[in-house]
Amino acid sequence: MLAQSNRKFTYDEYLAIAEKQRAELIDGEIYLLSSPTFEHQRIISRLNVLFENLLEDNECVPVISPFDVILEDKNEKNIVQPDLLVICEREKINERGFAGVPALIVEVLSHSTASRDYVVKMNLYMRFGVKEYWIINPQSRTVEIFNIDENGYYGIPKTYSKDDIVKSQIFDFIQFPINKLFDFKR
Repeated sequence: MLAQSNRKFTYDEYLAIAEKQRAELIDGEIYLLSSPTFEHQRIISRLNVLFENLLEDNECVPVISPFDVILEDKNEKNIVQPDLLVICEREKINERGFAGVPALIVEVLSHSTASRDYVVKMNLYMRFGVKEYWIINPQSRTVEIFNIDENGYYGIPKTYSKDDIVKSQIFDFIQFPINKLFDFKR
């Protein structure tokens, strides 16, 4: 996160920084993004292939980072770059990214982003009504799936680990063995 003196960054300030470095703007704070690890990229690559195949005959489409998701309300713009997202409203794709609420967002944890993924981003995604939020942990080789309830909150996640079949709650056709994401041989 960029140090600041109790002020919020503007969207224009974000754009100036994002020209030089991958970044996110969440609730007026700018978070600089570092390059992901090899393992992180392998997981996202595998998941993207699975989603592409499973969503083949659907109007929804998976997109991998870097790709801006613009979550905007009357007070401010938030710009995030989830590791993977599923877009079902293609008409909201523009030259800057996707200006809307994805149906599903996936984040892969790293040491530097874990607290942001579990707190800052989870609260943002919940506030904007992202129906399903997946957190993939390469260390524990688990997938946690949070679903928004009728009150607009994420409840206790469904956690998948070795030998489980990962299942989306909002897309009944998205299900696959977790070993498709991880190398359990090591």
